[in-house]
Amino acid sequence: MVTGLHIRPFMKKDYAALNNYCLPIEQAIYTSLPMKVIEDFRKDQYNLPMVIYVGDDLIGCFALYTDKAGNQYTSNEHAILLKSFSLDSRHQKKGLAFKALKVLPDMIKRDHPDKDEIILTVHHTNIPAINLYKKAGFVDNGYRFNGEDGEELVFHYALD
Repeated sequence: MVTGLHIRPFMKKDYAALNNYCLPIEQAIYTSLPMKVIEDFRKDQYNLPMVIYVGDDLIGCFALYTDKAGNQYTSNEHAILLKSFSLDSRHQKKGLAFKALKVLPDMIKRDHPDKDEIILTVHHTNIPAINLYKKAGFVDNGYRFNGEDGEELVFHYALD
């Protein structure tokens, strides 16, 4: 684990750091900008925006979708959906996304003990993300979803 890497729910004090968040335009088709994640949270109580910090630096953002009836990618009512995972471009290619994904299962087990699986989707052309998720222990069981921008692969991570 990276010293000082921690994941926590978004708080109002994170707005300033999110305003400086950098995400290359070529990655924009694969994920939502953090401000969009926060806007979506305001519309849906089951979207829980989360932030990733290393020390005092906000380096990443994602959302957890907790509604058991609203997860269209699985019939498992005990699954939690990982959405819009991204890392600020200034912190990419340092192994931090992998380390955050390795911390995530224990955090979910602690904060959402009713959940037994993490589900995420990844665009079929997003090879770096596919490789990252596989390396972090997510499994592609062959499920596919036709998303707005094309085919999405559905990945699973069993919470033992």
